[in-house]
Amino acid sequence: MSRRYFGTDGIRGLANSHPMTSEVALKVGMAAGKLFQNGPHRHRVVIGKDTRLSGYMLEAALMSGFTSVGMDVFLLGPMPTPAVAMLTRSLRADLGVMLSASHNPSHDNGIKLFDPDGYKLSDDIEKQIEELIDGDTSKLLAPSENIGRATRVESAQERYIEFAKRTLPKNLRLDGLRIVIDCAHGAGYKVAPEALWELGAEVIKVGVEPNGRNINLKCGSTAPEALIEKVREVRADIGIALDGDADRVVIVDEKGHIVDGDQLMAVIAESWHRRGKLAAGGIVATVMSNLGLERYLKGIGLSLARTPVGDRYVTEHMRKHGFNVGGEQSGHIVLSDFTTTGDGLVSALQVLAVVVSTGKPVSEVCSRFQPLPQLLKNVRYAGGKPLDDSRVQKAIEGGKAKLGETGRLVIRPSGTEPVIRVMAEGDDEKLVNSVVGDICEAVRQAAAA
Repeated sequence: MSRRYFGTDGIRGLANSHPMTSEVALKVGMAAGKLFQNGPHRHRVVIGKDTRLSGYMLEAALMSGFTSVGMDVFLLGPMPTPAVAMLTRSLRADLGVMLSASHNPSHDNGIKLFDPDGYKLSDDIEKQIEELIDGDTSKLLAPSENIGRATRVESAQERYIEFAKRTLPKNLRLDGLRIVIDCAHGAGYKVAPEALWELGAEVIKVGVEPNGRNINLKCGSTAPEALIEKVREVRADIGIALDGDADRVVIVDEKGHIVDGDQLMAVIAESWHRRGKLAAGGIVATVMSNLGLERYLKGIGLSLARTPVGDRYVTEHMRKHGFNVGGEQSGHIVLSDFTTTGDGLVSALQVLAVVVSTGKPVSEVCSRFQPLPQLLKNVRYAGGKPLDDSRVQKAIEGGKAKLGETGRLVIRPSGTEPVIRVMAEGDDEKLVNSVVGDICEAVRQAAAA
């Protein structure tokens, strides 16, 4: 069965257009609610959201769907995605739901679902939900005496803040640190600054005035320019940028330089290794992580396992092989000792723990390796499968031969749009640019044929 609703990260699209409509959200609530009812106990689902205007509409539709099949709904309000996953476990819910389109513009939205353990659903479960959505949903309705209730969890923010604070080593505080936090006018706009302040930091807030339409707008982890400017203006020790649902983080050092997820994973991995906390002798990252990270880890006796792009693949590999640190170059970092999905605030706190314990500036702490020249270009195509074209195959083989053992080449179709992503890296920047250019041109010719 082809997937009609779910993509690589839940259901996502333009709000008030299929599939992000109230009608679909209602049916998702009914289908998922029915599927996750096991046993005679009262069943419960937690629903969180970011700050998009469409969140009100979709939240109400989901709530109606879940209660109509007999599930009790716990509404969290605006909360980070990792907080929803955590509270799904904490409240012993049968299911967790996050309404967010992550780093996308405000006119988009999405539905992410979590199982009782706080992990994203498998492809098989998502297919079962789709089958129920497209079936006769009237058969899913509970008897009138078993309709569910909806309750707002007033303590949700405090519970998450305390959880995040407890991820730091015992008695470690952030006193004396001046921190700029950019919450992207998103889900973390209340909890992230409050957690940092309670830990003793001087906190300067950016992107904490959501109006339903300004989430990720010229702010947050995908647009850190405002954060860089503020860090320099107030002479902060560190800048922290979250995305719309606060599951990823980008750091800015005291000099105003951006630190990506690869460097952050290196910092955390080495720190945990020295403290005897790192599991499985290494970390998990995707094919997009810089070769410099892999070489650095190898130099300190640690391994790097690579997965396809997507935090779900990272998490699956971590669970299967016993790793407790993994993530993506984008700053989506999973620390499974604490969380089941990426958590921007918790990841930032682990870096701050190293800054405090070493007494070194962020620029020194977060410069673990020199990244190799890496170039990523996207080539749009109208239809067909350009990667199967003989010209493209020849260009790819030629690129691999030119890069040899000192570089890497990753060619992949986007999972969300008709785009071929071409990435190369190596010690020779001119060679990297040449290889990417040749392959992109071959893809364009194939797409035009």
